[in-house]
Amino acid sequence: MSEQCVAKQNLWAKYQKDIADDHYYYCRSCIRQTFFPASEKAYLNIMRDKLGKDLFDDPNHTTCTGIAYHSDFVPMQTTETVIARHFALMTEAGYENMAISCVTSFGLYTELLHTWDEFPEEEARVRQYLWDATRREFKKPKNIAHTSDTIYKFRNEIAAQMVHPLVNVKTGEPLKVVDHIGCHYAKMFPTKGVGGAEFPRVLTGMVDAWGGTPIDYPERRHCCGFGFRNYLVMANRGYSIANSKKKFESMAPYKPDFIVANCPGCAMFLDRWQYTIQQMEGTTYGPDGRGIPSLTYEEMAGLVLGYDPWELGLQMHQIDVEPLLDKMGIEYTPREKWWGKVKK
Repeated sequence: MSEQCVAKQNLWAKYQKDIADDHYYYCRSCIRQTFFPASEKAYLNIMRDKLGKDLFDDPNHTTCTGIAYHSDFVPMQTTETVIARHFALMTEAGYENMAISCVTSFGLYTELLHTWDEFPEEEARVRQYLWDATRREFKKPKNIAHTSDTIYKFRNEIAAQMVHPLVNVKTGEPLKVVDHIGCHYAKMFPTKGVGGAEFPRVLTGMVDAWGGTPIDYPERRHCCGFGFRNYLVMANRGYSIANSKKKFESMAPYKPDFIVANCPGCAMFLDRWQYTIQQMEGTTYGPDGRGIPSLTYEEMAGLVLGYDPWELGLQMHQIDVEPLLDKMGIEYTPREKWWGKVKK
């Protein structure tokens, strides 16, 4: 192998991460459960039933306080103690690896562990807070992964079970997919995400493995605009939607078949801001006056594996997904979209 090839391999190695093979303590996401609750159910099913992995879904797990922390409503020491309790729950359950559903939680867990490495006296202080409040102790996790990391890790195993590849069944052409990586996954601690902030690979790796074509559009790394205070404070929402609009205008010329995101908030905003812009300006970014479907990576994996689109919760989206289902050759019953839990 040439020195140049070795140098390239060494360069790419720093953008990789160690992702545990099995035995995960699962950390749920507050906003994932609110916006797209079926995505978490699909993830658990894929990991357990399709991949045969041990994943502990703890009913005692709570919010990490991430949105309130980043919005300056909750002090850092409170957030640290809440997350320390999560580590204690993991320790008590006999697990060492964490699979974290929310990118904000993922960023916070990473920030907290990095802080403790630099300032061990802070870790000692938080351990005391936790003991005083709950009489609990903890071991720090050996491996922390975002749940999109785990789907990426097992993308080829999922490909071996594919029912519907990311291919247009009418033309035989790969679907064109634009990805969006959550800022708290890749930008806060770039070495903790697959590909880092420069070469994000966690979603495009799935797309490649499942037959689609990733599109590297100009504003791929641009924030969706959520930003917590950008949305929570009503006066700031114009800034939030302007960020999403910039992304839509960047991706539209490439005529993508859908958007996929690994952040619960990003997936929601890239879906619902399209509806808002259509109502405000009459502008749509997809063909035939439609929007561009925006999926979570769990929904994308579920469609590939043959899950029922309404069981995946795709009826929760503002942008209709039926054009995408038709392209993939996925059968569905239109009236079932509105049935809900009680089918009539």
